[in-house]
Parts: sequence; structure tokens; C-alpha cells
Amino acid sequence: MLEKEPVQQRGFHNVFQNGRPVGFQVRYRSTYYRGVWLSMSTGFEVTVDGEKFSGDQIRVTIGGKTYTQEEMKKIGNVQWPNYEAAILTVTQPGGLALGVHEVGVRWGHRTSYIPGGMSLGASAPSVRKLVLVY
Repeated sequence: MLEKEPVQQRGFHNVFQNGRPVGFQVRYRSTYYRGVWLSMSTGFEVTVDGEKFSGDQIRVTIGGKTYTQEEMKKIGNVQWPNYEAAILTVTQPGGLALGVHEVGVRWGHRTSYIPGGMSLGASAPSVRKLVLVY
């Protein structure tokens, strides 16, 4: 079940590889009122305690499949439904310290009915304090 806030507490945790933390994950619920084709996304930016992560540092999982942000822009047949939170996996050697963090997610997307490549949703990030427990 989705939480009301776009930045979700559920699923906020460090990611481990060979027993070592290599990054973290945070879930983000679209603020758009309907599903969005992945090719309409202009990208994600994640900020944790003032540190920004973007581009190749973030992989996005939708519908159980993981994409780079560049791959998303080229995929025309995959939709991100508004009832599913995207899983953002951020590369951060050592992960994050346990405890409370201020997490912001900025997401930009285009809509087919707005001409000229205008971007919606990229102006202000959704920010929330989250607790990291593992």
C-alpha cells in the first residue's frame, strides 16, 4: 500500500553487496494524477541531508525491472502506473548511517499535451524525514 507522502518511509534501507553497504533505496510515489510512460520522464534527483545524487548514481525499478535514467528516456512501451512506487537505488559507497535523514526526491516529466518540452514536477523536491533502520 502507498503512503500519502510521495517520498515513502517503507522501503528506505541500505543496499548490500558481498556483505558491504554499496548504496541505499528509497521509494517514490508519482505526484502525477495518472500513469506516465517511462520515456516521458526527464529524470530523478535524490538529496539526503543536503548531498545530491543524480544521473548514473540512480537506477529506477518499475514493475520489477530496473533501468538507468538514460534507458528510461528511450523506452516507449513501459508505463509507470500511479498506484506503484518507483524504487530508486542510489549508489553510495558505505550506504547511509542508521538514524533519521532528510530525504528529498525531485522528479521531472513531460506530458503529451504540453508543447515545447516543458517539464512538470521538476521545480520543487518532495522532502520528508525518514528513519533508516538497516
